[in-house]
Amino acid sequence: MVETAKACGVDVYYYLKYLLIKCPSSQMSDEELEKLSPWNPKCKEALDELFRKHQDAIFDAM
Repeated sequence: MVETAKACGVDVYYYLKYLLIKCPSSQMSDEELEKLSPWNPKCKEALDELFRKHQDAIFDAM
C-alpha cells in the first residue's frame, strides 16, 4: 500500500491515516475498496482535506 501511494504521488502519512479512519474490511465490495485506492480522485480529495485540517491545527496552536 505504501509503494502504491508513493507511485500515485500521494502523501503516505495521510493515506495511511485515511485508511485507518475508513477501516477497510474484507466485507467491503470491490467498488467500496476502489474508493479507498490512492489513484481515486475522491480519495485524493479526502487526503487533501486531511492535510488542510492538519495544517489548520498547526497554525491554530501557534
